Amino acid sequence: MNADSMRTITRVEAREDHALGLLWSDGTEAIIYIPSLAQITDFALAGLGDWGHSIVWPGGAEIGADRLWLETLTATGKADAREFLEWRLRHGLSLAKAADALGISRRSVAYYSNGERRIPRAILLACRGWEVENGLRQAA
Repeated sequence: MNADSMRTITRVEAREDHALGLLWSDGTEAIIYIPSLAQITDFALAGLGDWGHSIVWPGGAEIGADRLWLETLTATGKADAREFLEWRLRHGLSLAKAADALGISRRSVAYYSNGERRIPRAILLACRGWEVENGLRQAA
């Protein structure tokens, strides 16, 4: 799946302790817990939003697929992919622009963004270095 294609939620199941069981269009499954969702009184009535781009509740609460995907990466043991994808999103970098910024292939950026491959520590450090070089973060 192209990293910049819209991944959608195909199934949601409200679970005990305000956890959500999710199935994604690429086959990824995860159980996630987001503390702020515990405030939703009709939590058990979670349903899919339009075209699987969100989870909605009858009372009007909604959470987007982008946020849920980041939580899914963490829940599936891919915190490195989450960090990398957050870096891309924070700076509005396409696959090609991220590849140019880091001096790696566009394909590698896609693999890293999807969580398909473990991200070498050197790449995550390069992301931080890119931010420092561009005045977006102070050096440690």
